[in-house]
Amino acid sequence: MSWLTILVATLGAGIGSVWIADGLMRIGLRGAVGAAGASHLLSLAAGALLATAMMQLLPEAFEGQGPDGVRALFAVLLGGLVFFFLLDKAELWHHGHEHHHAEGHGPHDHSRAHPHLHAQPEPHPHGDGPRLRSGGWSVLAGDSLHCFGDGLLIASAFAASPRLGWAAAFAVLAHEVPHHIGDLAVLRLTSASRRAALVKVSLAGALTALGGVAGGWLVQRLHPQLPYFLAVAASSFLYVALADLIPQLQARLSARQTVAQVLWLSAGIAVVTLVSRLSHG
Repeated sequence: MSWLTILVATLGAGIGSVWIADGLMRIGLRGAVGAAGASHLLSLAAGALLATAMMQLLPEAFEGQGPDGVRALFAVLLGGLVFFFLLDKAELWHHGHEHHHAEGHGPHDHSRAHPHLHAQPEPHPHGDGPRLRSGGWSVLAGDSLHCFGDGLLIASAFAASPRLGWAAAFAVLAHEVPHHIGDLAVLRLTSASRRAALVKVSLAGALTALGGVAGGWLVQRLHPQLPYFLAVAASSFLYVALADLIPQLQARLSARQTVAQVLWLSAGIAVVTLVSRLSHG
C-alpha cells in the first residue's frame, strides 16, 4: 500500500470533486437545463457506487471465506447499512438535507427530486442580494465529517489492492460532485464571494486525505480484519446509492429521459469497470 498513491487518490476525490462541482456551476448546470444535467450526474454516481460495492469490494471481501466467514461478513454488511441509516437520521452523513430545509417546499414539490442540485439564488456581488445568516458552518461541519469518512473507505480499498482503491476513489468522486454543488450553493449565500465559498468547501474536501492517512494507518494494524473494512465500505456505497441517489431519480419522466438515466447509470458502472481494469495490479 503506497501512501503517496492514497494521498493522490483521496485529494483527487475530495478536492477534485469540489472543483468539478464549481466548474459545472460556472457553465450553468443549475440553470434552465439543470434538471436534466442533475439527473445524469446522479445516475452516473449511483452506477459508480453500485458497481464498486457489488463488483469490486464485496467479491474481494468474500474471497477465500468459509461459510462462517461469509455469514459474519453479511452481518457486518447489514450492520453497516443500519449504522449509516442512523447517521443519516442524525444528519451527520448525508449533509445534503441542510441545502433545502429553509426553502419551505411541500412534500410533493417536484423540485425536491434533486435536493443536492436545487437552484438557489446567487449572492449579489455588492452584498445587497439574498444572503443566509446561518447554516454555512453546519454545512461545512457535515461536509468535513463526510469527506473524512470517504477517505477511510478509500484507504480500506487500497489496502486490498490498487484496483479496488482507484475504483473506490472514482466512486467517491462521482457521488461527491452533486453534494458539493449543493454545498457551494449554500456557502455562496454565507460567504463574501464565490472564491471564499470555493476555498471553504475545498478545505473540507481536503479532509478526505486526512481520512485516507488515518484509514491506512488503522488498516495496517488490523490487516487480518480487512474483509470487514471492505464490507463496511460496501455498505456505505450501497446505502448512499440506494437511499440517497436513486430515490432522487424516481420522478415521473418521459421514455427518452428514462432511457438517458439508464444510460448514465450504465456509464457509471462501465467507468468503474474500466478504472478497475486499467489499475489492475
